[in-house]
Amino acid sequence: MSRYDTTVKIDGATLQHGPNNRRVYLMKLGKAPLDSLYEKILDLADRGDYEKLCLKIPRSRASYFKAKGFQEEASVPGFYNGREEGVFLGKFLCSKRMALGDPSELDRILTIAKTKNGLDNCEKINRNSSQIRKMGKNQVEEMASLYRQVFPSYPFPIDQPEYLAQTMESHIHYFGIHRRGSLIALSSAESDTEARNVEMTDFATLPEYRGQGLAQSLLDHMEKYMADRGYITAYTIARAASPGMNITFSRLGYTFGGRLVNNTQISGRIESMNVWYKTLSL
Repeated sequence: MSRYDTTVKIDGATLQHGPNNRRVYLMKLGKAPLDSLYEKILDLADRGDYEKLCLKIPRSRASYFKAKGFQEEASVPGFYNGREEGVFLGKFLCSKRMALGDPSELDRILTIAKTKNGLDNCEKINRNSSQIRKMGKNQVEEMASLYRQVFPSYPFPIDQPEYLAQTMESHIHYFGIHRRGSLIALSSAESDTEARNVEMTDFATLPEYRGQGLAQSLLDHMEKYMADRGYITAYTIARAASPGMNITFSRLGYTFGGRLVNNTQISGRIESMNVWYKTLSL
């Protein structure tokens, strides 16, 4: 079995599916005809014996899927060019996948994160900002090595130099922090040039450097970089069980948009994910 799920194009839509996440994830709808696309999604799920369907689509296209039994799990205002809301819809094909392991703990983490909203630590951000560099193709080997150290498994092959180089060319901007010549922290801004939104993702810090605000500094830097290039809406899909990442986004003024239940396989297990969003520019 492949370590990674497969990204495919069907009727112009972009989907990820496979046995690791055990789901079909519609990442970009495009102009795909809904009836035909839905039947093909169901076929993929049936052939793979998947447990969940997850869709990221414009609000204007959601009613069709809700009539098919999808539930709204999260939403991001202004997701499409600052004008139309984006919604995350989920449909479970397995009752066991629906059950949250410890909902009270996830709610506790979210409550703590929300109390930090807008309380960015400028001192930490400013201290680290001068060390942030945009990563290039000549650095993909050390990037992949850091990701391998931080994540035993991940939804996308960020521990593969070829994948990092390929996505650098197409739509992902990577940023890193070095100390004494060694890479210690990474993040990425995954851009959608057509919709002018950007996913702030792939945050990784070596264990011995955690607690120094490196992720917060990287996020602040990426926001400025993408806003300068005309992007309007930033969002993230953060591990609901991670206090650090949820607090990081809340501190920098992101708003909680909802929770994707048992959605993503990270570090060997299926986890629920919190969606956070922020307007960068208008």
